[in-house]
Amino acid sequence: MSTGFLFPSDPLRAARPDPEFAPEVTAARATGAEVALVDHDALLAGDAAGAVGRVPRGSGPYWYRGWMVPVARYGELERALAARGCVLLTGSGAYGRAHELPGWYATFERASLTPRSVWCAAAPGEPPSAERLTELVAPLGPGPGVVKDYVKSRKHEWDEACFVPELADTARLSAVVGRFFALQEESLAGGLVVRAYEPFVAGGEARVWWLDGEALLVTAHPDTPDRAPAPELGAVRGAVAALGCRFVTTDLALHTDGRWRVVEVGDGQVSGLPRGAGDAATATTTLYAGLAGVPVGRADDVSGDSRPPSR
Repeated sequence: MSTGFLFPSDPLRAARPDPEFAPEVTAARATGAEVALVDHDALLAGDAAGAVGRVPRGSGPYWYRGWMVPVARYGELERALAARGCVLLTGSGAYGRAHELPGWYATFERASLTPRSVWCAAAPGEPPSAERLTELVAPLGPGPGVVKDYVKSRKHEWDEACFVPELADTARLSAVVGRFFALQEESLAGGLVVRAYEPFVAGGEARVWWLDGEALLVTAHPDTPDRAPAPELGAVRGAVAALGCRFVTTDLALHTDGRWRVVEVGDGQVSGLPRGAGDAATATTTLYAGLAGVPVGRADDVSGDSRPPSR
């Protein structure tokens, strides 16, 4: 049975794909793969069975390509598809390992590839107390830090909800964490993460797309689509293989000391291709041909754009 792709449906016209994914749907269909639609709103609302109602029974296996899904909801998606005789190529366990920092951090930290980090579970609207924050960040020692949740930061609100100039300044740390929780609201993923700040060379991040432990594609990061660094991938390749997830992305930035650092890992199914730079058609074709198993030659130095970032 050939590989297929699941995309979100248009919220206003359920029989059509979400228009934000139109270039990717075209690329997927060009490989000859089956394309089916999932109601993303229904999935987030807890109606997984309704969300997959348009997926043909007994079809697949499928890669999902769409907006980010909380880990618990992804598990519900997996089970709802199984009830229809369909299989996701990324199971919920692998999705959680790649999607949330606590799942991937140890693998990349052991390889000395990523900034030191600490975290704790927390509910939306319930930031940890000042006392808890002091205890949490103690292993990081003095110095600046960055606040995020298990999946995303608020780096576009850098000074108010992301960067802490001195982690030992509990009042400032509490203020930044409180603002972060206020802005994230119900979208808070998992809890709080605090990372040691590291200085990076200006020039943007590179997003590397990995399939079965090999680099399938290298693009610019969606936040800096006009900048496409060329990172060294040797050590990262080993860590990706150790993570044991088939389809993942790594965002890499160049430290001022010359080391390439992994600043984020993600499940490839919900990672966005940048728009506005490079050859969009080539990048999208390379990604979907690789996922569908269609030979296209080496493409690990291609950058391109296709859709707004979901990560």
